[in-house]
Amino acid sequence: MTFVWRDLPSHSFSEDEPTYYERPVLKEPVWIWAVPLYFYAGGTAGAAAVLAATAQALAGDELHGLVRTCRWVAAVGGAAGSALLIRDLGRPERFLHMLRVIRPTSAMSLGSWVLAGAASATMGSALLSDHGGLPGRLGHFAGSLAGLLGMPLAGYTAVLLGNTAVPVWKATRRSLPHLFIGSAVSGAASLFGLLPVDLSPREVRIVERFGMMGKVADLAAMTVVEHEADRIEPVGRPLREGISGALWTAARVLTGASLALSLLSGRSRAKRAAGGLLGTAGALALRFAIFHAGKASARDPRATFRQQRQPREAEANPQR
Repeated sequence: MTFVWRDLPSHSFSEDEPTYYERPVLKEPVWIWAVPLYFYAGGTAGAAAVLAATAQALAGDELHGLVRTCRWVAAVGGAAGSALLIRDLGRPERFLHMLRVIRPTSAMSLGSWVLAGAASATMGSALLSDHGGLPGRLGHFAGSLAGLLGMPLAGYTAVLLGNTAVPVWKATRRSLPHLFIGSAVSGAASLFGLLPVDLSPREVRIVERFGMMGKVADLAAMTVVEHEADRIEPVGRPLREGISGALWTAARVLTGASLALSLLSGRSRAKRAAGGLLGTAGALALRFAIFHAGKASARDPRATFRQQRQPREAEANPQR
């Protein structure tokens, strides 16, 4: 077998921290670039749908411009997210196969139905709500349904990651959904700064406050995710090193800079555009950081072995 290995297995074996001959235990996720973009598009669509439904319920026609824009953002995001997911699956019929059953214990099954329902509801609300009569009422009903599905759409992908055996995703399974939802809110509000839409001063203030809440939640959740991952040193390493670490740091800096601009006085178009650009870049960087961190974590055998051994070590040494 020596012709298969560059070094003899005994040469790479560590008695202090044994692994399987320093070889990865897990298969690296085979997802492509479309997956983190899908995380972003779906999250943005979900947050926009929630904002539209809330504004419609609380103010009705007084915030018509905001509601209409949010519904179109949600519709385009839902359609783009579906296309990106199908692009990763390779064949369109594979997505339809995921809808053959509903399995409450499966994040993949429930998430597929959430995506299908949210994409249909957001598109229906965008196309119908401007009409009068029955079509308009159906559009508003679809908008309310999209609002109910918005937060699950923004966060279910994090639940899906946490249900895998990849160490960094598994270790952060409790805090990762909060991070994805906070980043979705931040990303949706930031996108308004880049769109050529004419909102009233009241609508602009609502979007800014919505975005500030999302950015604060985003930054706070990043700290919690780091804390959970760093409980086992090799598990948290991808958030500090390599391309995933660089993207993670960039996401924090960009989101923090966008929040700082939001707190400054003044509502000029240039300020909103700069804050929107920084916030959008931060939301994208975060999704790609989590994506690449999972790939790096799966390649690290020490992260896998130490995470698996920790519960047994805690049972053997309860006094620690």
